[in-house]
Amino acid sequence: MELEVYWTQFAEDKLADIFEYYKYKAGIRVARKLVNGILDESLKLEKSPFIGQKEELLNDRIQEYRYLVYKSYKIIYWVDEINKMIFVSHVFDTRQNPVKMKKM
Repeated sequence: MELEVYWTQFAEDKLADIFEYYKYKAGIRVARKLVNGILDESLKLEKSPFIGQKEELLNDRIQEYRYLVYKSYKIIYWVDEINKMIFVSHVFDTRQNPVKMKKM
């Protein structure tokens, strides 16, 4: 089952924030490598959309959220099987308080 991966505006903004932070702190090469790694990891979902674990902190939502981990980031997504789409909803830094994840 091959699905298309879409990024929500919220997730794209988080990715841009990560890029800007690492560009300033570690340089543009490091920032690019990290962001590209996150994007590449999300592409694995096209062929295997259910490889991620269920995100227990988001059980109260209508969608069943799952996540993949890349370095210290959770790529949080949900699968719309009817429309053959995967929505990446958030890129969450696992070094933060997990309660912040609920603000998406």
